[in-house]
Amino acid sequence: MAESILFSFAELLVGKLASCAVQQASLVWGVHDDLKDMKESIVLIKDLLLDAEQKKLQSNALSEWLRQIKQIFSDAENIVDDFECEAMQKHVVNTHGSFSRKVSRFFSSSNPLVYRLKMAHQIKDINEKLNKVVAKKNMLGLQIIDKDTRVVHVRESTYSHVNPSNVIGREHDKQKIIDLLVQDGHDKSLCVIPILGMGGLGKTTLAKLVFNDTRIDACFPLKMWVCVSNDFELKNILIKILNSVPHLKEKKFKNFETEQVQNHLRSALQCQRFLLVLDDVWNEDRVRWDELKEIIDVGVEGNKILVTTRSHSAAAIMRTKSFNSYHLKGLSEDDSFSLFVKLAFKEGEEKKYPHLLEIGEDMVKKCRGIPLAVRTLGSSLVSRVDKKEWESLRDNEIWNLSQNEKDILPALQLSYNLLPSYLKSCFACFSLYPKNTRFVSSTSAITAVWQALGFLPPPKESETWEDAASKLLCELWSRSLLSDYLVVGGSCFFELHDLVHDLAMHVSKGEFEIIDRHHPKISEHAQHLTFMENNMLDQALLPTCLRTISFPEGAMNKTFLNKVVSRCKYLRFLDLSDSEYESLPPYIGKLKHLRYLTLAHNEKLKGLPDSLCKLQNLQTLILRGCTNLQKLPKGIRKLINLRQLFITTKQQDFPDKEISNLTSLEDLRFFSCDNLESLSEGIQLSSLKTLSFVGCERLKSSSFHNIPNLENLAIEDCGKLEMAMGLGNQIPNLTLKYLFLARLPQLVTLPQWLQGSMNTLHSLVIISCKNLEVLPEWLPSLIFFKQLGIQDCPKLLSLPNNMHRLTNLEHLVINGCPELCKRYQPKVGQDWHKISHIKKVIIGEPEE
Repeated sequence: MAESILFSFAELLVGKLASCAVQQASLVWGVHDDLKDMKESIVLIKDLLLDAEQKKLQSNALSEWLRQIKQIFSDAENIVDDFECEAMQKHVVNTHGSFSRKVSRFFSSSNPLVYRLKMAHQIKDINEKLNKVVAKKNMLGLQIIDKDTRVVHVRESTYSHVNPSNVIGREHDKQKIIDLLVQDGHDKSLCVIPILGMGGLGKTTLAKLVFNDTRIDACFPLKMWVCVSNDFELKNILIKILNSVPHLKEKKFKNFETEQVQNHLRSALQCQRFLLVLDDVWNEDRVRWDELKEIIDVGVEGNKILVTTRSHSAAAIMRTKSFNSYHLKGLSEDDSFSLFVKLAFKEGEEKKYPHLLEIGEDMVKKCRGIPLAVRTLGSSLVSRVDKKEWESLRDNEIWNLSQNEKDILPALQLSYNLLPSYLKSCFACFSLYPKNTRFVSSTSAITAVWQALGFLPPPKESETWEDAASKLLCELWSRSLLSDYLVVGGSCFFELHDLVHDLAMHVSKGEFEIIDRHHPKISEHAQHLTFMENNMLDQALLPTCLRTISFPEGAMNKTFLNKVVSRCKYLRFLDLSDSEYESLPPYIGKLKHLRYLTLAHNEKLKGLPDSLCKLQNLQTLILRGCTNLQKLPKGIRKLINLRQLFITTKQQDFPDKEISNLTSLEDLRFFSCDNLESLSEGIQLSSLKTLSFVGCERLKSSSFHNIPNLENLAIEDCGKLEMAMGLGNQIPNLTLKYLFLARLPQLVTLPQWLQGSMNTLHSLVIISCKNLEVLPEWLPSLIFFKQLGIQDCPKLLSLPNNMHRLTNLEHLVINGCPELCKRYQPKVGQDWHKISHIKKVIIGEPEE
């Protein structure tokens, strides 16, 4: 599948070579004709890659050819990026000056002749290699195809949350499981019921249906859900169970010893009838299971564990003698076909294509009742009505499925093959994350990886890079490659099914790798690495071509860090979060290609070298949770490409000129800046879209009237902040779309300035504002208002009178507000009629 990702890589390179910055640099350095030849060769190879993918040649010769192309393309991109780096560095020196005479020698422009000769030699070498691989096309039987016919256009997706009504064919299974769970036991021993079946059958979906049924709520006062996966270490799984106990969620057990953890868990489970779901269990070691069972079996009659697993051995060692494993079968042909039609056609349109329905019936039979395979296939065919395409997919040998664990992967592979080329590289990046990772697009590193590696298309006017990433995520979700996809405010929440993660690992093998005890070796040509364990760092032989590297939690190997900084000069993405370094190498400024750097939660970090400000390519700098960081590095204004900056420092204020010069900044967030008292009005950031203050307890004043394009504002745990923001009763023109307010005791009503976003605000969330008494009567004038969430605001007694005017309001959630919950209780509350027009209303139970 390397040719698929290579095609995307080729398109990226051609675009860079055609950019104005590279064109101008090539003229300055006298290599314009050479770069033109490089571009023409890459275009030719790109067209050959289309034929290579269609023919699916599996010869060693083709594999070697693709490997050579990949290496050449990487070298070519490094050269192109080097020109861009050079241009930015010259701009910074001319605009801001250098730190010192010594620093100025760092910039290669100080010796243009040497730089010109070096680059000319490297470009010539690459062109010679490109000519050699092109010459092999006849030997491989490849032809030029100048049109990419693989790009699939899918219909626009909605953002509705998945609900039980969208699950087809599992009602009987659900009732069977519930009957087993609620039946009375005759002893106090812990009962275990495994749901057993191959991957993709919907075991987890079935367990969720059971877990959320009202009969289960009535029978089990305590419900816990734990995703186990491959980690069956006793302490880890005990902590997961503890974290799933509702009233213990805020406690931290990570640093506890096993003895302490098991004591807390047994105490929490005493005298309570509980249901525990252990999802996706692989453990086949009886000793490990017996250890866990002995701890959680507290002798309460009727306690049950529901297990989902693909492993017959795991089910055999865990199940209780009186309860057999529940073997989940595939969907019936009728249910499978119903699911297929629901996904492949818009509602009612299947009647227009009876000839396609006949072909679809044959396709569904080959899915053998596996819901994930049906879902993948159906989603891949959205908006495709060409009979030949359907017949080709039906007759594709990839659908010769048999009933064993690995059979689902070809079905998922088909979905991958139908992705547009620009999505294939993005999808491969998911392999850098362990299974069961929960992603949030607004803060997740996955979108930052895409951006750092150049995989994101440039955002359109008025869009952010996060907006561009969200569109790609939505496309992946629409093809069922993301699960549990949910949009809340400005964030997307989603997961990857284990099998989809397997697919990502499969398509990216050798290039994207997770290094752990099970896979300790690094491929010679690997470019993107995630280290899971600290002891793997000592033995790692790093390829010089690395683009991405993520350190393990608790990393403190200075030798390895120094080796990374000195050896991997083409790094684009460096993740040092949750490490224990007190400082960074002073020569980190030599990583001039670096675009993403996170030092999140490095609590021992005291300072940053000023050389960090040489990283003109840096787009994201995460310093959140660096609680001992004294100040930002001097010269941060020189990070002219910085788009995202998360800050935790001990500084009292921030210099206006430094911050205001970050003209590309889109996302600025302050976390636990304990000494920060004000954010100066002198800061002007025309590109800023997101501003956040969290845990800044001394912050008294801030103003954003000089931030004209602000869309997202979050203020949390800032008890001294003057909410008028220096505006008094002024109502400036604002563009806010999302406002989040939490734990602000000074908030009695909403500030007047919010009316300035009358035509833009669509989401408002208010949490734990204990003194909030009233919502203003002008609130229903927010014409685009879609989401309102209010939680734990006990003094708030009513909503504005004219709530019926909020015709666009789709989601309303009220919880922890006694009087509100009583008055607006669905169908029975005295004011229910005022909000009954809203599509989705969730009101907590009123207190007795």
